Amino acid sequence: MLLEVRVIEAQVTVRLADGTVRHEQWRLLTSLLDPIRYPADQLVRLYHDRWQAETTYFSIKATMLDGRVLRSRSIDGLDQEVYALLTAYQALIRAAADAAGTQPGLDMDRISFTVLLQSAADQVITAGNILTPGPADLVGAIGRAVLDALLPAWRRPRIKARTRKNPTSKYGPNAGQHPTTSQTYTFHADVMFLEHGLAPRPRR
Repeated sequence: MLLEVRVIEAQVTVRLADGTVRHEQWRLLTSLLDPIRYPADQLVRLYHDRWQAETTYFSIKATMLDGRVLRSRSIDGLDQEVYALLTAYQALIRAAADAAGTQPGLDMDRISFTVLLQSAADQVITAGNILTPGPADLVGAIGRAVLDALLPAWRRPRIKARTRKNPTSKYGPNAGQHPTTSQTYTFHADVMFLEHGLAPRPRR
């Protein structure tokens, strides 16, 4: 079975707050074929949102675990801990989605995961709102806490610091190529219209 795709080629320029400029060639394949409904420049700008999955891992590792490691010393125990973390994470995101749903047009990115986690922990510690009179309140204390502490409507794009902790890491050749501190950046993309096929990408 053949899948028809659309190829978008773009030359991307990223300028960091410290003045560092990086140029990259992006090649994006998508099944969104209509260039009028899905303009190439918008798809290129959305491309970096694929890293939202990494934000999930960061929320679990850095915010929920707070730097701690899994304690189990057996495969079954580790499975149980991982599933418990994923279950708790999904429950928190569901609470955030229920809260966001009460305000049409509210971007989920404006909800602070730190506030979400802390407000949920407060409910567990105080055993609050276990039984509520009347109909169930989907927003609840957790939802009201995150809605009262929304992040700014627009935050400048930010790149995180990256370091190589393991001296034997396979990413050794990339050492020194990434910023050592988190910085804001600006993003510019020039979409190329190819009339004679794809240009070869440079080898690294």
